[in-house]
Amino acid sequence: MTNRTRTDSLLLAGFCAFLFFYGLDQFGLIGADEPRYAQVAREMLERHDWVTPVLGGQPWLEKPPLYYWQAMLAYKIFGVSDWAARLPSALDATFLVLGIYLFLRRFRRGLELDGALITASCAGIVGYARAASMDMALSAAFTIGMLGWWAWRETGKKIHLLLFYACIGLGMLAKGPVAPFLAFLVIAVYAGAVGNFRLILRTLWLPAIFLLCALALPWYFAVQMRNPSFFQEFIVEHNLGRFSQNLYHHTEPIWYYLPVTALALVPWTAFVIAAFPQSVGASRQQRKSSGAESDVEDQFGVFAGCWLIVPVVFFSISQSKLPGYILPALPAGALLLTDYLRQRLQRSATESVASWLALAHALLAAAPIIPALLIANLIMQHRLPAGQRMLLALAVTFVLCAGIALTLVRKTGLKMLRFVTLIPVVLTVGAVLKLGSGALDQKLSARPLAREIASMETHPLPLAVSHVSRELEYGLTFYRNQSTINYQFQRTPEEEHLLITPENSQPEIAKLLPGRRISYLGHNAPQQVDYYWVAAAGPASTQ
Repeated sequence: MTNRTRTDSLLLAGFCAFLFFYGLDQFGLIGADEPRYAQVAREMLERHDWVTPVLGGQPWLEKPPLYYWQAMLAYKIFGVSDWAARLPSALDATFLVLGIYLFLRRFRRGLELDGALITASCAGIVGYARAASMDMALSAAFTIGMLGWWAWRETGKKIHLLLFYACIGLGMLAKGPVAPFLAFLVIAVYAGAVGNFRLILRTLWLPAIFLLCALALPWYFAVQMRNPSFFQEFIVEHNLGRFSQNLYHHTEPIWYYLPVTALALVPWTAFVIAAFPQSVGASRQQRKSSGAESDVEDQFGVFAGCWLIVPVVFFSISQSKLPGYILPALPAGALLLTDYLRQRLQRSATESVASWLALAHALLAAAPIIPALLIANLIMQHRLPAGQRMLLALAVTFVLCAGIALTLVRKTGLKMLRFVTLIPVVLTVGAVLKLGSGALDQKLSARPLAREIASMETHPLPLAVSHVSRELEYGLTFYRNQSTINYQFQRTPEEEHLLITPENSQPEIAKLLPGRRISYLGHNAPQQVDYYWVAAAGPASTQ
């Protein structure tokens, strides 16, 4: 191992450890998806069932099993916890970054560390690496697969084409048929951009297709055999239905993914936008030269540009839109920027950055430190504070912005890009974890409430909710490891139980439970809920 390789390895390990793994358990699972997916994996592990996803003892057929399998292994090794539930995504993000490093080291030597760290530090990558969800598993498999396809395109070695199909097969196990569909759509658009449609037919290699089928289809057949409703629920409703109809109330305007992608690429957004015209220019040049094979290496920017744009356009057409859908496009933005830097540095070893680009990049890199330093106020009070704290945040941002901009306009500006950009990234992530974990936990996670209720129980009781958020309901289900009864959709339980309601709901509860004895137990201010003990049905007085 050379000194450079050793240094690269240490830097990659350090940044991945901090950006993806550090503080995974500093706040509990948030949103509806994190605790729901974590609970599905737990129930599958308890049932020793590696085929049918289960929630509340019933089949949960919305998603394929790859994340569940990873979480089950994490639970088996480390025990069930929110940290273990997030571990698969952190590992997948690490594999994604390592895959980009190894690819660039082999095919674009010189900027492999830059490309890997640019990818690792994108806001979307950092965020989803810390989330218990399927999105990072799909993004990692999709990215390594697309890099495998390009390696085959550049070398002609079929081993790389096998890697492409294997990874797309894993992508099918991560999120479904969207993986192969999106991959071949990117390839088709790239083939059209360089005027070489034969690439599409050449990609369809029968042994590799058999490999994809061997990896992905056994689970699909097995789950269909056990659950005849799988095809209707998963393929028709949760794939075709989500795309063509707003079945799950995730509607957004058609331009939704433009700002989402721009924010997910922060702090590199300005440079990715600046790099994109280079790939468009290369596309035009390649079409004029009929996509000559001798120019394949120069087409990589075109490929990365197609890879970035196709998911944005595809999911913009979809009737159902969620931020995580765009995650597979983000590594393409990082690779597009890496190729842009490589070409510019090849022309001149000492090159500065245009003033407008330096300023735009400095603002985007430094600005996130403001919400990071003031995150507790934003979460708990939904506003930025006035006074000294705001002035301090603005002062820190100004110093960072000025330092980055002044560095980039120097003759060695491009060479310093990675270094000066990672400083605010590290500070921002550190500030969020240090200053915001408590607020995130109290306001957005059910973990503190679950602990609060458990401390009052003399024996485990069923739990019910009424008119509370899905996020709180699924969170309590995971942290208490029991099905949560919802008064809005199920009959009120006859047995003794605990009840969570919005604060000051006593009159409504009395109407729902006439003749039942009800005791107020406490109030959780951050979640704005009250909790009660409800006696078993029978003659009793209401308190």
